Amino acid sequence: MKLITRLALGAAALPLTLSVAQAQDVPADRPAPAPAQETSAPETSADVIVNGTIQFRDRTADPNPVLSYDLDYFQRFEPVSVGEMLKRVPGVTFTSDVLEYDGPQFRGLPAGYTQVLINGRRAPGGEADRSFFVDRIPAELVEKIEIVRSPRADQPSEGVAGSLNIVTKEAATFDGGFAKAGALINKDGKVRPSLAGAYAGRLGEDTTFWAAVNYQERRNPKKKVSLRFDDVTSGPLDETNPVFNNTELQSDTRDGSDLSGSAEIRHGFGDRGFVRLQGFFVDTDREEFESSTMFEGPDLDFDGIETQLEEIDQQTYTITGDALIPLGGVDLGLAAGWSGYRENTTATVMVGENADDLTDLELDEITTIGIKDDEYSGTVNLGFGESNARFKVGIDLFRKNRNGLNDGDFQSGIFKIEENRYDPYARVTLEPTAQFTIDAGVRYEITRRTVSGDAVPTTDFKAETLNPSLHLRYAPTANDQFRASLARTVRRPNYDFISPFEDEETPGDDDATRGNPSLRNEKAWGLDVGYERRLGGRGIIGINTFYRDITDVIELVAIGDNGDGQLFTPQNIGDGKTWGLEIDLSAPLTAIGAPDTGIFANYTYLDSEVTDPFTGQKRQFNNQPHHIYNAGFIQTVRAANASFGATVSGRSKASASNFDETVDLRYGVDLEAFAEKRFGKNFVLRFSVQDILRRTKSEDYRKYDGDSYDEILANRAAGDVDEFELERENAGPLYQVTLRAAF
Repeated sequence: MKLITRLALGAAALPLTLSVAQAQDVPADRPAPAPAQETSAPETSADVIVNGTIQFRDRTADPNPVLSYDLDYFQRFEPVSVGEMLKRVPGVTFTSDVLEYDGPQFRGLPAGYTQVLINGRRAPGGEADRSFFVDRIPAELVEKIEIVRSPRADQPSEGVAGSLNIVTKEAATFDGGFAKAGALINKDGKVRPSLAGAYAGRLGEDTTFWAAVNYQERRNPKKKVSLRFDDVTSGPLDETNPVFNNTELQSDTRDGSDLSGSAEIRHGFGDRGFVRLQGFFVDTDREEFESSTMFEGPDLDFDGIETQLEEIDQQTYTITGDALIPLGGVDLGLAAGWSGYRENTTATVMVGENADDLTDLELDEITTIGIKDDEYSGTVNLGFGESNARFKVGIDLFRKNRNGLNDGDFQSGIFKIEENRYDPYARVTLEPTAQFTIDAGVRYEITRRTVSGDAVPTTDFKAETLNPSLHLRYAPTANDQFRASLARTVRRPNYDFISPFEDEETPGDDDATRGNPSLRNEKAWGLDVGYERRLGGRGIIGINTFYRDITDVIELVAIGDNGDGQLFTPQNIGDGKTWGLEIDLSAPLTAIGAPDTGIFANYTYLDSEVTDPFTGQKRQFNNQPHHIYNAGFIQTVRAANASFGATVSGRSKASASNFDETVDLRYGVDLEAFAEKRFGKNFVLRFSVQDILRRTKSEDYRKYDGDSYDEILANRAAGDVDEFELERENAGPLYQVTLRAAF
């Protein structure tokens, strides 16, 4: 009954959330669409859903570096969400639990350095670092994803590490409908269903529409074990004699559902004019149940049990409209939109000390999170000029209201943030020859922010940043293109950092942390230089190097005594930098006589340098690995009208440095595979499996103690570890059976 009710509500909401996906002419606040390798009339649903042709990365003609991947590139492996799609994209990683792909980390930097857009517009999320959890966006509604490595002047400047643009399906490139029914099966045999349907068509000659709804249940049962040791001296664990302290056995099961939908209506007029309305929504209802049992000493004596039930209710809404109006030799672009995020989460903690009756628990704590986030955007722009010299001027307007309880790494409290931005820009695109393109521009971002809260003073903040950009594209042949880009980007402070509260017992028991509403934005100069070559008619190989020089890096620092502890606050501590190399390949093996075999591979090398605010030593950004890789193949068997394939991915170790602990993070190798059988032109049955190798997430914690801030840091410098913890987590294979039908 609950499923039927939610599907009915979703269907009723679709007319209110009419969606228009991208067309070839786009407003200023949306990145230009990445042209596919071949331009053609709208594909039929059978071409997209039941297709034996292997798809590869698209090659774009954008002057700035953009990687474009149609859903077909990922579809065979049946990704549930955008997060699972990003596993196969170069330079993207996660620090989530096993089988969780929530906050994308472009180029290994923390998730707050990655900007997430839906159809070119910001997607508000509940995270304190302004990141967006892409595991809530179903792959079913996606037309393609774009990795914008460096922005143009008419694009938002917040992607220091890069921007992810999620483009929802559009009627302009799709004709017909499809339906999907599937099931996800965990290793313990529990089954969760998924259903989806969509249709695209025309109303007369000049009006197209699209509507889709998706319902997906997901479950991820994980097991964790933690071993803790006391009195550890410096050196590797196997060279010391630590005292075994305790063991914690933990089960962690995430179980819930996502109801989502998108739709569009677009009316074209004249040669290129159009007006459109678009919308998108995701409703997430999820429970996370954790149970931890403690055992003391080498004899594993029972020492208590703790359970936590977290009930999560989240909604994301987006409604936007835009238009392109030709006015003689000038094109007028207009756009306006609203995006909302709502969250109500309750966590209930129970504890018990009865080893014979683990159901004998008492209430220990109840905490709640309530967030209401609204973002309003608008843009006006004018485009004019000839084909070899085009000009664009405009202004993007943005208003954000965030209310409620914010729980971040360091701050909690009821607060309100109002942020207004006024971003005028100018852009010129020159093509002195057919092979050479110059795109130059400047974006002037004006920010006004007010932060207030219960029983704390109201703080106003003003910032103005000039963000120039220059992009060069040289395509000497039809198969080769070179790109070079220079652009300035910004990162705005975490919400918990600017919340005007003082939080006791953070980060240590005797410490306190005070928010800093006057934090400046982090700013970065970025350089990208790359080369792409087309391989045959469909394949492509690319190599790109990048460098980011980041100023006003924000970290937590100590500013004074707090009784037996210290008083901390986030501050702009100085500069940092990161650099790397990205290589990707996707191509059929036509050159060796195997056109029905497609191979895919990418590799990213990463490094960085920032000054640790506690030790004063140079280190990498937290949790940035040196190496990220993915490789796989797809084989089409034409005689059987079937296909199969596999992909393997992994990353190297990463480390994180906090005030009183360091953490080493490692993941095992991830292997996934699929097999499919097509029935005629309208049906395909697909079986896929993730986590075949039962990979493990490993975290090693070295924790330091002392009676004062200086003593803790002295013990850390000496390698005098108070507690050493080994934590291991795994989930096991996740199977999926899917039947798709096109009509």
